[in-house]
Amino acid sequence: MSTKLYVGNLAFGTTDQDLMDLFGRYGQVTSAQVVMDRETGRSRGFAFVEMASGAQEAIQGTNMNEFQGRNLTVNEAKPREPRSGGGGYGGGGYGGGGGKRRY
Repeated sequence: MSTKLYVGNLAFGTTDQDLMDLFGRYGQVTSAQVVMDRETGRSRGFAFVEMASGAQEAIQGTNMNEFQGRNLTVNEAKPREPRSGGGGYGGGGYGGGGGKRRY
């Protein structure tokens, strides 16, 4: 079973291959993906690395250690929490009508 790691505080120039090389020192890396901003195409400063083996060793060896001039934050990735709201309106009601209420 593979383990997915969150890697934060990345230098903006870090590539997927840089992470494959770094984490490959600790075990078998199955994927590495730097998260990019959709609008600008720039790195968002974090990534996810999936490891088939050596994940705990990688966390111990890289968390709070310097890589490309930044101290990394590395831990086991948590599942994404479901987003709230329905239909993108955030739950606020739409009253319509706009006029005075008559009772």
